[in-house]
Amino acid sequence: MSEQWDYKKAGLDLEKYEQTISGIQAHIARTQRAGVIPPPFPPRKGGKGVGGFASLFDLSAVSRYTNPVMVTCTDGVGSKLKIAGLVGRFDTVGIDLVAMSVNDLICTGGEPLCFLDYLAMPKDDPALTAQLVKGIADGCLESGCALVGGETAILPDFYQPGDFDLAGFAAGVVERDRIIDGTRIAAGDAVIGVASSGVHSNGYSLVRKVVFEAAGLTVTDTVPELGKTVGDELLTPTRLYAKPIRRVLATHAGAVHGLANITGGGLPDNVGRILPPTRRVHIARGSWPVPPVFTWLQKCGHVADAEMLRVFNMGVGFVVIAAPDAAVDIVAQLTGDGFPAWRIGEVRDGEVGVEVR
Repeated sequence: MSEQWDYKKAGLDLEKYEQTISGIQAHIARTQRAGVIPPPFPPRKGGKGVGGFASLFDLSAVSRYTNPVMVTCTDGVGSKLKIAGLVGRFDTVGIDLVAMSVNDLICTGGEPLCFLDYLAMPKDDPALTAQLVKGIADGCLESGCALVGGETAILPDFYQPGDFDLAGFAAGVVERDRIIDGTRIAAGDAVIGVASSGVHSNGYSLVRKVVFEAAGLTVTDTVPELGKTVGDELLTPTRLYAKPIRRVLATHAGAVHGLANITGGGLPDNVGRILPPTRRVHIARGSWPVPPVFTWLQKCGHVADAEMLRVFNMGVGFVVIAAPDAAVDIVAQLTGDGFPAWRIGEVRDGEVGVEVR
């Protein structure tokens, strides 16, 4: 008699899928904001539950916009997920996921409205999914956007046991005549650096090599100069800049000429991408405190100074380029909001690019 197959035998357990969906509803609910149109029916068991095939957002709920432009972003967490797996803690990488997209979105001057996630894993794991979605919800709350939907892909032939991947998608809105795109950046503008929380979510391929292979450390080892374990340091969530940057835009809208999220490529690449063709940014080394995690990483792998600047944020997670007469106030406002900031350079005429000296 031929062997009888079903979905569960093929690796997809629909009962566990129902447990997964049930386990994340409370996290989704706490992120809801004005504008989210809820499903027309109450939750119910069976299959994919209830909610239709797409999420709805009523733009009239943000009626302060007279000529709204949609802003969209997508990104992932990358190999920082490997650190979470080694530590066995998964409730913070969702914050990183939100930050990677929302911190990009606000560089347009936009307001984040809603967020969706994509989770891929080899089999349904309700407990793991609940931890991941908790972090995503925490990030959405901190950024003022709603978690409105997502996709969980069960791919037993693509991922090994214990592996998974996360991607996120953010949508927002900006007033057309308040779009910030770098075109107004002028010689003499001040370059303001805003503190990162640490490595954030970029450069982890290099981090893992220098820490685990070159230095021979494990996630449970304590690093004296950091005062914490390797795992705790490397899982520090990416800082979310949406609220403080939006407050700066509310008080200094006309003075802000450029915004940059400092991710892979560091200060040179990310500040460089918003500069007009005849503007050059000069950044002064020593104008901000470099967190000890970067000194430690450099020592672990004997990484060259230029490579550190090209890969990591080096303690500056976000940059505001503003009119010079507003710089002191912007630095004070950000610092007062709990986001230490420093004037780290200036814009000059010249060949487009960024110098760090």
